[in-house]
Amino acid sequence: MEKYRRQFILPPEPCMDWAGKNFIEKAPLWCSVDLRDGNQALVEPMDLSAKLAFFSLLVRLGFKEIEVGFPAASETEYAFLRALIEEERIPADVTVQVLTQAREHIIRRTFEAVKGAKNVIVHVYNSTSVAQREQVFRKSRAEIEKIATDGALLLKQLADEVGEKYRFEYSPESFTGTEPEYALEVVNAVLEVWKPTAERKAIVNLPATVENAMPHVYAQQVEFLHKHIACRENVVLSLHPHNDRGTGVASAEFGLLAGADRVEGTLFGNGERTGNCDIVTLAMNLFSQGVETGLDFSDMPAVVSAYEKFTGLKVSPRQPYAGELVFAAFSGSHQDAIAKGMRFREETGRAVWDVPYLPIDPKDVGREYDSDVIRINSQSGKGGVGYVLEKAYGLRLPAGMKEAVGYAVKHVSDVEHKELKPAEIYEVFREKFLAPKARFCLGEVHYAQKEGITATVEVIEGAARQLVTAAGNGRLDAVSNALKGYFGVNYTVETYEQHALSTGSGAAAVSYVGIASGGKLFWGAGEDTDISLASIRALVAALNNYFKK
Repeated sequence: MEKYRRQFILPPEPCMDWAGKNFIEKAPLWCSVDLRDGNQALVEPMDLSAKLAFFSLLVRLGFKEIEVGFPAASETEYAFLRALIEEERIPADVTVQVLTQAREHIIRRTFEAVKGAKNVIVHVYNSTSVAQREQVFRKSRAEIEKIATDGALLLKQLADEVGEKYRFEYSPESFTGTEPEYALEVVNAVLEVWKPTAERKAIVNLPATVENAMPHVYAQQVEFLHKHIACRENVVLSLHPHNDRGTGVASAEFGLLAGADRVEGTLFGNGERTGNCDIVTLAMNLFSQGVETGLDFSDMPAVVSAYEKFTGLKVSPRQPYAGELVFAAFSGSHQDAIAKGMRFREETGRAVWDVPYLPIDPKDVGREYDSDVIRINSQSGKGGVGYVLEKAYGLRLPAGMKEAVGYAVKHVSDVEHKELKPAEIYEVFREKFLAPKARFCLGEVHYAQKEGITATVEVIEGAARQLVTAAGNGRLDAVSNALKGYFGVNYTVETYEQHALSTGSGAAAVSYVGIASGGKLFWGAGEDTDISLASIRALVAALNNYFKK
C-alpha cells in the first residue's frame, strides 16, 4: 500500500538492553491524568462537583501525583484548581500537576492558578515531531527548540519570583514521531535551563501522543534517552503512552524495562481517541507478579461504579481485572479446572496463587467466587454446577451425580435462554433430585434387629397404602429390598454417600443414592437431621426418577 508507511524513527544506535529483562522489579511512580486527559475527552466534561469528587477518589486509591487539568484553558478548569487549594482539599503528601503550553500568556495564567499550593508540578510542553514541525508550525528544529527553552526559562523565572520550589516537567509532545537524537537535544537544552538537583528533580515525560509503532520501538526510543539524557540521576523519566494501536499498556511495560521511572495514565484507559495507558490494568499486571503497586484496587466494583458515574462512560464487561465477566467461567472445562484448583488450594493450604484460568484471586479486587467466578448457563459443565451447589448450599455431590445434575441444569438454561443464579440451580436440584415428581412415597418405617435388619415399610401410592417387610444387611438395604419386592423391579445401589450440611448437635445431613438398572444410573438426594431418614429419602427419590425413565 502506498498510502501508509512506517512513520517511527529508531535511535541512531542499538538500544536493546531492555530486551534482556523478563520482569519489572518495582512499581513506577504513578501520575493520574484523568482530570485533564480523561476529562477533555468526554462528550460532556465533568462539572466542578464531579471533578472534586473524582479527585477525592484518586487520593483514596493512593495516587500521590495527580494532574488536575489545564487551568488556563477554561474558567471551569481554573475554578477547580482554586477550589482544591482554597478549600484545602490537597493532602500534604499529594502533589498536583498542571499542564501548560510553552506560551507566555498561558504559563503566566497557570502560575496565577497554582498560587497558594505547596506541592506543585508545572508541566510544560511543545510538539517536536517531524509532522508537527512541517505541517502545523512550519518551523525549523532550532525554532522549535527555542520554544521549549523559552518556556522552560519562564517557568524558572516565575517560580523564583513567587519564591516557590515548584517542580518542573517537560514533554516533547509527539515524542514517538520525533527523531530520537533531536528529542534528546531539546530535552537536554531544557534541563540546562532548569539545572535539576537531587532535592528538586526535573521530570522528562516522553509521550506516545500518537501510538505509531510496536511497543518494542517505543522501548528503544525511551532507552536512548535513558542512556544519554543529561544529569540522569536528577531526572525522573516519565512515560505517557496513548493507545492508538491498542498496546498502550504494553508500551508502558516495555518503557519501564527500558529505564523509565514514572507512568502517566488514566483509570480504564480513558482519554482522547482510543485513550491513554490504562493504569488499572498496568498496576494489576504488576500486582499479579507480586509487585507492591502503592495503589488500592481492593474494591474494584466500587471504583468502576464511581468512574462510570463521573465520566458517563461504561467499563467493558471484558475490561481486564475490572469487567463484570473477567473472572466468570461459563465453559464446562474451565469451570471444572477452577473448581478442582480451588479445592486443591483448600486441601493443601497453598500460599502462592496458581488456580487454573484465574490470573489473580478475585477476592483481591472485591469479587466473590460464588457469584462472579463460576457462572452457569447452557455451556456450563458438571464441575461448575457442583461447585456452585457446594459453595452456596454445602452440597458435595458424588462424581457421577454431578453429571446428571449438570445436564438437568444445562437443559433448563438452554430452554430458558438465560444464565442461572445459585438459587435457580438449587431449585433445579430440588425439583429433579431432592423432591422429584413422585409415583410413590413412604409413610412410617420400622426396623427390627434379628440376624440382620428387617424393615417394615408403609408404601403410599396414590390413595393406596400397603405395608411391606423385607430383610437386609442394613437399614437402607432392608428398605431397598422391600421396595424391590413391592414394585417387582431389579436394580442395584451403586452409590451411597452422605455428609453433614452444618455443624452442631442439630445438624442437618444429606444423603445421595445412585441406583443402576439396564445400564443406566438414576439419582436421588435426601435431607434430614437423622442420617438414616436422609438416606431413605434419597433412595425414594432415586427410585421415583427410575420410574420416570
